[in-house]
Amino acid sequence: MDYVQLGRSGLKVSRLCLGCMTYGSPDWRSWVLDEAASRDFLKKALDAGINFFDTANFYSLGESERITGRLLQEFARRDEIVLATKVGLVMGDSPNARGVSRKHIMESIDASLRRLGTDYVDLYQIHRLDGITPLEETLEALDDVVRAGKALYVGASSMWTWQFMKALNLQERNGWARFVSMQNHYNLLYREEEREMLPACRAEGVGVIPWSPLARGRLTKAPGAGETERRRTDDVAENHYGAPHDEEIARRVHEVAGRLGVKEAQVALAWVLSRPGVTAPIVGASKPHHLDDAVAALELVLDEETMAYLEAPYAPRAVSGHS
Repeated sequence: MDYVQLGRSGLKVSRLCLGCMTYGSPDWRSWVLDEAASRDFLKKALDAGINFFDTANFYSLGESERITGRLLQEFARRDEIVLATKVGLVMGDSPNARGVSRKHIMESIDASLRRLGTDYVDLYQIHRLDGITPLEETLEALDDVVRAGKALYVGASSMWTWQFMKALNLQERNGWARFVSMQNHYNLLYREEEREMLPACRAEGVGVIPWSPLARGRLTKAPGAGETERRRTDDVAENHYGAPHDEEIARRVHEVAGRLGVKEAQVALAWVLSRPGVTAPIVGASKPHHLDDAVAALELVLDEETMAYLEAPYAPRAVSGHS
């Protein structure tokens, strides 16, 4: 396992980040694994050298944080791991149990720390902007979280590039803790981030930790293969995929995987890992081979001709993932 700096920060993270949305309560989503079923995945990730784990208070409405925290405490020392969580999505019926207001951020960081069983998180991220709270209020509250020692670094997730650049400018002008990472939507089926966000992150020294690098499983199977439980019930993905080029790109991933004698997931993930500025794609794992395929992708180098072949069918599409 290779370890790299997260943006310009001094924080070293593994080239793969384990996404922990999969671990929590099946009552939240039918494909989510409970604690007993999650144990082997956290242990296997650590054994593979992964030190970077990403969750959110929204996942299973806190149960993902509880399970992730308990299992990581059991299997690793706190100083050996990089623990990330997020704030911003709906956590209850109260009008203040959502968004990135000072009230919700301050209450949420304390609740997340209790569930995770730790005094601090390494990376605290805003899950989304809420469209209501002034950006200055959000950024100052995040700075206060860092100054209180409850988070070591702060990061952002999907938003327009102009919003992200405005945030970085405000942080610099006011001496507030600066975003060190951008967790955005990026894969072979969705490449709109190449227009502005990825170049901006490279220019600003911000680490990129893409979510859904395998397009929620759409790049891991041969076209026409049977659907998984997650894909069958994942109504959110319908907003992200279904463009005319999707099927042809998936077919080419399958073709390249067959030619190279590897899994489709390895090809799709190797492509993301090769992209300039990408630090650590966030991979989910609900079956043992998922982690094996992800780790194997680190050793797969696609030549320029193969990458051009995979990319050729892509056509511009509507931006998705910001809400």
